[in-house]
Amino acid sequence: MHYLERIREEGRDANPFFRLMGVGVDHVEKGTATIRMTVRPDMQNGEGFLQGGMFTALADEAMALAIYSVLEHGETIATITESTSFLKGIREGTVTAEGIVVRKGRRVVFAEGIVRTRRDGGEVVLSKTTAAYALTRSG
Repeated sequence: MHYLERIREEGRDANPFFRLMGVGVDHVEKGTATIRMTVRPDMQNGEGFLQGGMFTALADEAMALAIYSVLEHGETIATITESTSFLKGIREGTVTAEGIVVRKGRRVVFAEGIVRTRRDGGEVVLSKTTAAYALTRSG
């Protein structure tokens, strides 16, 4: 079964990282995806902020789901490069990560991931990630 089909049927149980971190899938549409996670104390760094790798991991997972929504049968991806800019920290609350496919070429897929939270009635961008994924075809 295709990964995206498993996500739609099983939700977070289709992905061990999602289960471990309590990640929920909000939506997956053609070229976009949004996931969410509540910050827990065991996810914080020594200063009490959400550990930076979590921002990148959430963005990566959201971008991967967005990419899977545009893959053809037999296509898979692997991360080539990824860069995250950290804009603000968070100590508690819920964060969302949105993945967007920027361009799908014949061999490389480019995507962006944005991690946000809601504060004082508005959305605050916490980090921005850009990535390139190798596109492979089986058979």
